[in-house]
Amino acid sequence: MESVRLIGPDGEQVGIVPIREALDFADRLNLDLVEVAPMAQPPVCKVMDYGKYRYEQEQKTKEARKRQTTISIKEIKLRPKIDDHDFATKRGHVERFLKNGDKVKLTIMFRGRELVHPHLGERLLRRMAEELQELGDVESQPNLDGRNMVMMLGPKKR
Repeated sequence: MESVRLIGPDGEQVGIVPIREALDFADRLNLDLVEVAPMAQPPVCKVMDYGKYRYEQEQKTKEARKRQTTISIKEIKLRPKIDDHDFATKRGHVERFLKNGDKVKLTIMFRGRELVHPHLGERLLRRMAEELQELGDVESQPNLDGRNMVMMLGPKKR
């Protein structure tokens, strides 16, 4: 006859008993016999209210989902020959996104001969990062990707 290591409803060790006896023990207490470690020698079984256990697990996962935050990536596109006023407007957008806890992908699009002067795009991205350094950190430095220069800003850790 197969025997199991039995753990009582309060976590106390009952001992190694035959399966039949373990089932009777659980029945007397009006609880369920749950196998918690099937690979152990002998297998470990616990006496518990399985319905209540499942309910508590669901509540824990629900609570964990409530607490987790989703960070989305917002993209702002600029051109190298942007005017100061337009730059300020874009900076306002980036500021709002960072305050909401979103990451911001800044993209500078080069057209035609503008690609000959990537330093202008890099200067713009660095200026944006410098002006918003109290709200966000640079996650990836400006780098040229085809006809675009990209930089990632992430919100400051609280």
